[in-house]
Amino acid sequence: MTATNFPPPDAMATPPRPDRNFGDSALGMVCTRSFPAIVGTADMMLKSSGVTLVGYEKIGSGYCTVVVRGNIADVRIAVEVGEQAAKDFDQFVSKSLIARPSLNLEAVLPIGSRLAQYVSDKGRSRLERMAIGLLETRGYPALVGAADAMMKAADVQLAACETIGDGLCTAIIRGRVSDVAIAIEAGMHEAERIGELHAVMVIPRPLDDLEETLPLANCWIEMHRPLSLPVDLRQRETETVDLPEQESEEAAKEQALPQPNPIALPELRHLPQPEPRPDLHE
Repeated sequence: MTATNFPPPDAMATPPRPDRNFGDSALGMVCTRSFPAIVGTADMMLKSSGVTLVGYEKIGSGYCTVVVRGNIADVRIAVEVGEQAAKDFDQFVSKSLIARPSLNLEAVLPIGSRLAQYVSDKGRSRLERMAIGLLETRGYPALVGAADAMMKAADVQLAACETIGDGLCTAIIRGRVSDVAIAIEAGMHEAERIGELHAVMVIPRPLDDLEETLPLANCWIEMHRPLSLPVDLRQRETETVDLPEQESEEAAKEQALPQPNPIALPELRHLPQPEPRPDLHE
């Protein structure tokens, strides 16, 4: 029996965030023909095993692929759960599992750290930790009408809009679970009235990996800015006083005239007192 080196208790209590250098980790992919379906599939895959969500790949005509990485056992479980979830959404297209992707694939295709790099530097979002609602339509007028109806039906915020080709576009809203559910229901009726409703999805508690990879409008991103300080802290502000025009002109003339130099006076010395004259007293 070989000895096993276990991590210290502190490391086990707070597991570090999985790094983006996947090395020889396995690769798992599930493809659907709907963006809400691929987000729901990714959510189920993340919650089923310890995989890392690398991102999504959209190739047009509505085809979306979720890419996950991890050890072979976790990736196998995640792909099976993702396939079943996509079939439940009636949007499953294909799946794939590769045990050890070649270095050539890693260098060319966005299946590793290169795709994760696009979202790693995203700023903090004001919509974090809120439930997610996705409503997909075929046609832009139906999307705009559904988004407007959702905003008016409940206290939700429109986070982003995603297009994947084939006329499919998705409105992504954020808010409390109850508000998101009410808004999605109102948006469904409006989308069906205007055009074609394609898919909907509600995710109550999104994980961090899902937060990082979802599209987000720039208006919701807060970038960290360094604190700006004055160059010279000892510099004092000059006080300005509004003077009448005539007085200001006279003051300017006085400043322009040459100022006389002070006269150097000789040093005063103590001189001897004169002797009194006797004739002055007679």
